[in-house]
Amino acid sequence: MSFIDEASIEIIAGKGGNGCLSFRREKFIPKGGPDGGDGGRGGSIIFLAEKSLTTLQDFKLQTRYQAKNGGNGQGRDKHGKDAPNTFLKVPIGTQIINEQTEEIICDITSYEDVFEIASGGKGGMGNARFKSSTNRAPRKTTNGFEGEKLSIKLELKVLADVGLLGLPNAGKSTFISAVSSAKPKIADYPFTTLKPNLGVVKNDFSSFVIADIPGLISGASSGAGLGFKFLKHLSRVKLLLHLVDLSSFAENELTDDIRKIEKELELYDSKLFKTDRWIILNKNDLNPEKSEIIKKFIENNFPNIPVYNISSVSMNGVKKLVEDISKWCLDKSSE
Repeated sequence: MSFIDEASIEIIAGKGGNGCLSFRREKFIPKGGPDGGDGGRGGSIIFLAEKSLTTLQDFKLQTRYQAKNGGNGQGRDKHGKDAPNTFLKVPIGTQIINEQTEEIICDITSYEDVFEIASGGKGGMGNARFKSSTNRAPRKTTNGFEGEKLSIKLELKVLADVGLLGLPNAGKSTFISAVSSAKPKIADYPFTTLKPNLGVVKNDFSSFVIADIPGLISGASSGAGLGFKFLKHLSRVKLLLHLVDLSSFAENELTDDIRKIEKELELYDSKLFKTDRWIILNKNDLNPEKSEIIKKFIENNFPNIPVYNISSVSMNGVKKLVEDISKWCLDKSSE
């Protein structure tokens, strides 16, 4: 199934049924009173979260959703049938946005979330409603009301505690597969990751959800590469792990790579740029001694950012990193 995280759709709730014009006509009752029933209510359209969904693909295939109309009233005081509601299932993390105003109408962030996006129209009144002491045979009825109509945009932003970012081939996919049950595609070429991957990390302290997105390149904030369109999936995270490939073992080159990502984050979203961030020097198993020298160099150049030295392959330093992330997440949740 293709990963789709945006879709524009039209929503139309059902129209209320019309009221009925009718008079009671029975043997021996030649002048029976009005008995026209009311129309039924139109169906509403309701969004709810579905655990099994991870994409908005269905909304790319169908872009118009209309609920059923309420039934018309009938004689003998029979009211029209209320139309059933239409339920649209979306992945958790879906935002519902008014396409005209760009206002966020609803943010579905838990599996218990249920949101009525468009209400069905109220049914019209039959002529029995208008009977009075001065009008014993009313011929007045009303039509049902139209249902609400709306053009909306659905935008999926994955829910995670920790987000991974870095240049292509920094080892993000290897890292998430090493610390969680996630099994992303891993290969030795750029842009192996083509969609966000989520993994749950569990240890003795707690558990947290980690998200991996495609690698960023220079110009990502302007749309270059694949990472740009997925940066929004990091907007909800509490902590960013910036993975850096140590394999070049060139201090100045690594510093430049870190600053490139910092610049792209700042240009894309100042709020995301201010998110707590740790630098993770990956692949230290290739040259352990040199990696420690580089770690000190990076710490001197980025004194306000924690720096870790690990290998996702040999797992060197990974346990300590995961423990520190767990403790950090616990501290944040208690604030």
